[in-house]
Amino acid sequence: MIRISRSSLRLAAACAAVVVLAGVAFLALRGPLAKWLASAPAASAIAAGRLRISAELVPEVPRVGANELRIRLADAAGAPVEGAEVEVRWTMAAMGSTPAMNGRAMAESHGPGEYRAPLALAMNGTWRLEIRARPVEGEPVRVGGSLTTGTAGVVLEPASAVPALGDVSHWTCPMHPSVHETHAGQCPICGMDLVPVTREEVESGEVRIDAAKRQRVGIRTERVERGRLELRLRAVGRVTTDETALVDVSVKVRGWITRLDVAALGAPVRRGDTLFLLYSPELFAAQQELLQALRSQRAASGGSAPERADSLARASRKRLELWNIASADVEAMIRSGEPQDALPVRSPASGYVVEKDVVEGAAVEPGARLYRIAPLDRVWIEAAVQEADLPLVEVGQAARISLTSLPGESLVGNVAYVYPTLDADTRTGRIRIVLQNPEHKLLPDMYADVELRIDRGEKLLVPVSAVLYAGPRRVVFVDLGDGRLAPRQIEVGAGNGDVYEVLSGLERGETVVTSGNFLVASESRLKSALSQW
Repeated sequence: MIRISRSSLRLAAACAAVVVLAGVAFLALRGPLAKWLASAPAASAIAAGRLRISAELVPEVPRVGANELRIRLADAAGAPVEGAEVEVRWTMAAMGSTPAMNGRAMAESHGPGEYRAPLALAMNGTWRLEIRARPVEGEPVRVGGSLTTGTAGVVLEPASAVPALGDVSHWTCPMHPSVHETHAGQCPICGMDLVPVTREEVESGEVRIDAAKRQRVGIRTERVERGRLELRLRAVGRVTTDETALVDVSVKVRGWITRLDVAALGAPVRRGDTLFLLYSPELFAAQQELLQALRSQRAASGGSAPERADSLARASRKRLELWNIASADVEAMIRSGEPQDALPVRSPASGYVVEKDVVEGAAVEPGARLYRIAPLDRVWIEAAVQEADLPLVEVGQAARISLTSLPGESLVGNVAYVYPTLDADTRTGRIRIVLQNPEHKLLPDMYADVELRIDRGEKLLVPVSAVLYAGPRRVVFVDLGDGRLAPRQIEVGAGNGDVYEVLSGLERGETVVTSGNFLVASESRLKSALSQW
C-alpha cells in the first residue's frame, strides 16, 4: 500500500490550481494575443523616404516553389499607408552554365498597410530582392534585400545599397566595358572595382565611360540651349530673261524682205536700228496717198475748205505710223517727194535677238513674229527649291547669288515671286529673283548658286554633330552624370547645317555628346537590343 502524506497532497493541489489558472488565462487571452502577434512588426524593417517598409516570409523559411512575401507600409508616425502600388522583383545571377533567373509580381492589399505578393523561387540559393512602393501621395520609394532558401527570414537593405534601376544584368569595369562578370569583384585586366550594370541599363543602351577614357577617345559634350535659328536654304538657279521686257517684231501688212540688216541670233540691237527693208504694195500705196494729200493740202490752203485737206493728210500719215513706219522715215519720204519701194522696219527696243524667223527675200504675213528681242538690263534668276523648304520661302526675302562666271563676286536680290506649281519629277518648286544687270554680265542660261537666309526666331537648339541617324529615328546620347551616357530618341525640325531645332525629346540645360558619339553608339549597340540599333 502506498501512503501519501498530507503535505504531499497539499502540494499537488496547489500545482493543479496553478495549471488550471494558467489554462483559464490562456483561453481568456488567446484571441487578443493571436491578433497582436499577427499585427506585430515584421522581423525586417527599414526606412525609405517618408515611408517605413517591413517584410516577412510565409513560410518563414523560404523554399523552392511558391512562397509569399508580406509587406507592411507605414508613415513616419507609424500609421498604415493604404492604396499604394507595390511591386516585388527577385533575381539570381547566372552561375556557370546556368543562366540568370528573375521574376516580378504586383502585391495585393490585405488590410490596413499590408500587401502580399506571391514569390515563386525556381531553385535553391540566395535571391536578390527589390521592393518598389508608389504611395497615393508622395514620391515612389524602393528598398533592396535578399533571402536564401532554407534560411529563415528576409533581409532588407537601404536603397543606396542596390543599383539605381533594379535588376543587375552583370558587373563590368569602367575602364574595360568588355568585361562581363556575374558578381562583384575586381577587373581581371586593370584591377579596378567592378560596377553593377542593371537590366534596364542594358535594355536602354546606357553605357558608362569615365573622364579619363572620354579624354582619350575624344568625347566632347555641349549643353542644349535656346538661341536664334537662322536657316540657310541653298538652291541651284539659272539666269533667264525678264519675260515682262521681251519685245516681238512683226509687220501689219503683207510684203517681202528686200534687205536683212540683222541676220543672226544673239545680235545686239539698239532701239531705232534698222532690222530689215520691207516692200509692200500697201505701204507703197499709202505713201502715194500721203503725198497726194499733202499736195491737196497746199492747194487748199487758200481755198474755202482747208480743214478737209488737213484732215486727209493727217489720216494718211497716221496710217503709215500705225504700220510701224518711223516718223523719221516718213519725213524723209515726204522730203524726197517720191514713194519708196522699200521702207525700213526698225527695232522697237534695245537688247539682244533671242529668236529670229526671217531671211532675206522671204515673204511675210501680217502678225507673223519675225524677231524676239530681250533686253538684259534686268534679268531673272529662277531657282529650284525643295518641296519641304517651300513653306519657308516668302516674297521679299533677301537672296545672295554667286556665279562661277563671276568668281569672288556676290550679288544681292530679293524673292519677287514663288511659282504656284511643282515639278512632278524633281519635286521642287520655282522661285524668281530679280537682279539689275547694267553691265550685261549676267547672260541667259548661266547657272547660279542661290542662298536664302530665313530668321526663325528663338528655338531650342541641338548641334548637328550630336544627332545620329538610326533609320527614320534621330538619336542623341545624353550625359546623365557619373560617367553614364544614354541614347535618347528626339524629334528635330529645321536645321541650318550647324544646329537643329528640337521639337521634342530634350530639355534646356541637358548635356549631349557632340564628338565621339559614333564610338559611344558602337558600345551601346553591343549592349542594347533596341530596334533602332
